[in-house]
Amino acid sequence: MRVTDLDYVLPEELIAQEPAPERAAARLLVLGRESGELRHARVADLPATLRAGDVLVVNDTRVVPARVRARRPSGGRLEVLFVRPLPPEGEWEVLARGTPRAGERVHFAEAAGEWLAPLGDGRWRIRMLLEEPVLGWLERTGEVPLPPYIRRPSGPTVADRERYQTVYARVPGAVAAPTAGLHLTPELLAALGAGGVEVAALTLHVGPGTFMPLRGDELAEHKMAPERYEIPEATAEAINAARAGRRRIVAVGTTAVRALETAAAGGVLRAGAGEASLFIHPGHRFRVVDALLTNFHLPRSPLLALVAALAGWDRIRAAYEEAVRMRYRFYSFGDAMLIT
Repeated sequence: MRVTDLDYVLPEELIAQEPAPERAAARLLVLGRESGELRHARVADLPATLRAGDVLVVNDTRVVPARVRARRPSGGRLEVLFVRPLPPEGEWEVLARGTPRAGERVHFAEAAGEWLAPLGDGRWRIRMLLEEPVLGWLERTGEVPLPPYIRRPSGPTVADRERYQTVYARVPGAVAAPTAGLHLTPELLAALGAGGVEVAALTLHVGPGTFMPLRGDELAEHKMAPERYEIPEATAEAINAARAGRRRIVAVGTTAVRALETAAAGGVLRAGAGEASLFIHPGHRFRVVDALLTNFHLPRSPLLALVAALAGWDRIRAAYEEAVRMRYRFYSFGDAMLIT
């Protein structure tokens, strides 16, 4: 496929600026992978849609308020997104908007740092000059890194800190939410469990590479930036037992898919930590995932390529056209799709 094939027309007013008033009240478009059948529902209907014996795999990464404002010694303004820690302790990979210079100091609220070297594509290595962990400082001074299409002229709100986080977020490290999971609630998860659906967790720290636009002309030319993941032993055991019993693995979000398919690249799903840089696009042979709960994704994006790999681009395109016709809400705070 060519990158230009992964396109569709989306009226701007369908880009959700706020989440649904209740998480599980979001609309749900159910797509049959084999039949192409479309059905309209609500996320709250998941207990009646999933099957007893399914394993629902969630990503328990926690979004860090990783965006901070800074100034150069000359007074020039910078915007810095802290992406991930690097060795040695105190050094980080960041995305910088502005003009950093290697060897120059940078001044933040309650902190300072030193630019070490550019890493390419706007990424820099920085050494933080702090007497506390960087994550603790970010929790106190940083902003929620909402996507640019969610407009907040005065900056993210207190409500955004809560709603741009899954209810089961546990391990800090993401710069963006695994947004399919934003729809789930403790009550909904309990109802799924009561219906025989097993819930298992893994961690993949979502990085900016997830949202980088596809480059080049051909899909196969795109390279995904690595993202850290960890699959607990209990999760791997639950998934392998389900596969042996021919029960479905239902991933919540594309991040869970990437972690699972990376960890099963050798043919067997293995527990442990690693880095996911697998670019899933049409032609990929899925080893673990049978079904996917996901949001509606940007045109020409790696996430749209992933859902096209699972269901076929023709069916995904038809589903998106139906979602536009029915005025579904798109992107991070929007409605959801279940590919089953």
